[in-house]
Amino acid sequence: MWAAPTPALAARALQPLSWLYAALADGHQALYRLGLLRAVRTPVPLLVVGNLVAGGAGKTPTVVALIGLLRAQGWTPGVISRGHGRHDAAVQQVTRHSAAAEVGDEPLLIHLRTLAPVAVGADRAAAAAALCAGHPGVDILVADDGLQHHRLQHDMAVLVFDDRGIGNGLRLPAGPLRQALPRRVPPHTLVLYNAAQPSTALPGLRGTRRLAGVLPLAAWWQGQAPASGDGGWPALRGRRLLAAAGLARPEAFFAMLEALGLQIDRLPLRDHHPLIPRPWPADTPALIVTEKDAVKLPPDAVGQTQVWVATLDFQPEPGFAAALRELCAPFKTHHEP
Repeated sequence: MWAAPTPALAARALQPLSWLYAALADGHQALYRLGLLRAVRTPVPLLVVGNLVAGGAGKTPTVVALIGLLRAQGWTPGVISRGHGRHDAAVQQVTRHSAAAEVGDEPLLIHLRTLAPVAVGADRAAAAAALCAGHPGVDILVADDGLQHHRLQHDMAVLVFDDRGIGNGLRLPAGPLRQALPRRVPPHTLVLYNAAQPSTALPGLRGTRRLAGVLPLAAWWQGQAPASGDGGWPALRGRRLLAAAGLARPEAFFAMLEALGLQIDRLPLRDHHPLIPRPWPADTPALIVTEKDAVKLPPDAVGQTQVWVATLDFQPEPGFAAALRELCAPFKTHHEP
């Protein structure tokens, strides 16, 4: 219903609800714009990675890529997040020993992939304060999501789209939009397309997403890298595998596996699936999962199933690094001692 470029009949039937949603969301934002509610500033510059549509558009791979680029440009980044699916709302620092149920699967994955300090909490301003207090060397924060979290004032933003663009162009629940597509790129904002081609009228840069390699679950938890050259894929070709993915769009993951020559049976799961109880048969001989799901699978908790982890690599096009440097430069100058 949401994917069609023109709204379907069912979407039109829901449009009155989307008008109500838009009025409430835009009214809430206006309270901050008019100064009736006060936004909180973080101790160091804040770069928000967000999207306009419901469902994943590639924010987490973008955060991972941004951390590498920021470090190369002389920054020491930290990450804050709400931590979707957590059991509580309290502020908590993420470590490699954290459970995904306690801190959220995406924040844990970001920390494992980058080793950057990560703090989660429903109160993201408190999470930012706690992270900066615990890691005084951090001089920039990256917020994983939070574009619509107006209580936290951000300095910069990276707006991420995938190949869906804005779908049918309607607001929730008639369409996928959390907020309307702006007529032009907002100030201090970069647009990054996690797609082969730009999927909206906004000018931006593109990124390339690929599966970099595959590792046994225990090796992935140890921080090992996939085999150089072939990525480890030849070991899985010619075998029948069950592929499980708890993603907003699992079909894209399955298609990438099949494009690599793997023979898979598809097991799509809801986004952020806790994997408790295990949603596959206990006697499954071989399983391949995403990194987002691997953070919920300790190696000693998979029984006799041989579990493989497909690692994702997301690389913005070369011009993005220069655009990011230009975006951040004024804030680096302002915050230098």
